[in-house]
Amino acid sequence: MSAPADKKIAFVFPGQGSQKVGMGRAWADAFPAARATFDEADAVLGFPLSRLCWEGPEEELGLTANTQPALLTVSTAIHRALSDAAMPEAAGLAPVAMAGHSLGEYSALVAAGALGFADALRLVRRRGELMQAAVPVGTGAMAALIGLDAEASAALARDAAGDSGEVCAVANLNGFTQTVIAGHKGAIDRAVAMAKDRGARKATLLAVSAPFHSPLMRPAREGMAELLAATAFHDPRVPVVTNVDAVPVATGEAARDALVRQIDSPVRWVESVLRMVEDFGVEQLLEVGPGTVLCGLNRRIAPGTVSSSLAAPEAARQLLAGDTGAREEKEAKKETS
Repeated sequence: MSAPADKKIAFVFPGQGSQKVGMGRAWADAFPAARATFDEADAVLGFPLSRLCWEGPEEELGLTANTQPALLTVSTAIHRALSDAAMPEAAGLAPVAMAGHSLGEYSALVAAGALGFADALRLVRRRGELMQAAVPVGTGAMAALIGLDAEASAALARDAAGDSGEVCAVANLNGFTQTVIAGHKGAIDRAVAMAKDRGARKATLLAVSAPFHSPLMRPAREGMAELLAATAFHDPRVPVVTNVDAVPVATGEAARDALVRQIDSPVRWVESVLRMVEDFGVEQLLEVGPGTVLCGLNRRIAPGTVSSSLAAPEAARQLLAGDTGAREEKEAKKETS
């Protein structure tokens, strides 16, 4: 596997589900730019987010209002460290496109210079609060469907909702046969029960606190629209492919509008990845954040590309030096098998 300098690369930024206690600490310990990012987050939010990221507890880190700024901070810290003079291996690393999964779109816009980090922190903190408040706990649910394509998943969701008046809709298009649905818990439960007869290999309820990216998030969208309207946006320095349209935005106004519509609309991740590959010639996708969730998705969506994680400094150094090691090769084979 060759180093990113030999390929057209894209940065991709993860969303909720990638968080874990300890995330970002190795970057902050090794790079002043990363440490300064955590310090800035603590100051902007008025509480020690860095300690929550590094020490937990896991239950508190998993609260949506905490998870969102925490992941934004870790991704931004890693991105800034890549530009730090202390990491000369990353010199000249220039993505031709960026994208972020759900919350990760905020990280992408910060990295692209379209949105200030402090503004993004305040926005995602409030975004988490509004999304949690939009639906009473226990009323909504989400489920992952494995083995059904997008059309079959949408049909299952419609049939599970039926004439009940409940919402059941596609929320995340994460793979050709990997879709997440969201809505009222009763309708989601019916969809899970029906899924096997419809040809799904697996249907699993997700451990989330609200039905994200569904029409039930409309109150959160309205609240965020006001906040986003009052926030300064700039034209991105690098095209950012948005979740809601799976097309690149070139202006700050377009980026703002996409964030508003994203909240109660499906995440079109398959199309977003294919857009970067087909329109920008992307050959390597670098996941800028904790974990490898997007690597797993991307390898299935675009098997002709290379997907790599920058979750740890040492892994990033090896990658940038062109030596990814046997472990990553083994992981790639496992993900695509």
